[in-house]
Amino acid sequence: MKSKIHLYNNTPLFIGKTIITLVFALFMCFPVTAQNSQKAKDLLDDVTAKVKSYDNIVINFSYSVQNLKQNVDQESKGNVTMKGNQYVLNFMGVTKIFDGKKNYTIVPEDQEITISKHDDNDPNTLTPAKMLTFFNSGFKYSWDILQNIKGRQIQYVKLVPTNPKDNRKEILLGIDAQTKNIYNLIEMNKNGSKTTIVVNSFKTNQPISKNHFTFTQSKYPNYYINNLD
Repeated sequence: MKSKIHLYNNTPLFIGKTIITLVFALFMCFPVTAQNSQKAKDLLDDVTAKVKSYDNIVINFSYSVQNLKQNVDQESKGNVTMKGNQYVLNFMGVTKIFDGKKNYTIVPEDQEITISKHDDNDPNTLTPAKMLTFFNSGFKYSWDILQNIKGRQIQYVKLVPTNPKDNRKEILLGIDAQTKNIYNLIEMNKNGSKTTIVVNSFKTNQPISKNHFTFTQSKYPNYYINNLD
């Protein structure tokens, strides 16, 4: 698979698996921190509840990664349509489809399609839906700054991974204070790189064809099929 696929798989919206530990003890020792942490948790709970209330979600987003030490400065755009755990993702010239049972990765540049099984019990299994709820476990969180961005009040929550082996140093999750939808995500890694994802449009309950999440092989007559099942 080409590097652009690996880059997508390493985006912060699709890496998240963790537990929250020792929070109660911290609350008892530091009342102010406890209050801020509870505010952050309540806001994240609101985000999760909103996501679960939608029949489907259509997102257009911008993605950028920077690392001054390695002279990396890359930008791209993409879009994803989600309904339950099904999705169609278009990102960096690649289309990924999950129909609820199998994953289909379509690479027009190589005229290749990879088909693989989906294991929801695998902690490394990545789905776009997780990018909206990845923060529910594995992080310590705290209330951060409030910013006015183009007339929108964006409240930031700081997430710090509880696993010391995690390559991420911290994540700032920007949440629209009015809609309770995610606006952006800024991830700082221990290697000095910075990844930013900005939600340019967030639409819900859109009219979607019943076959929208169905892979149709006849549309790709000259493609090589790499079936990993």
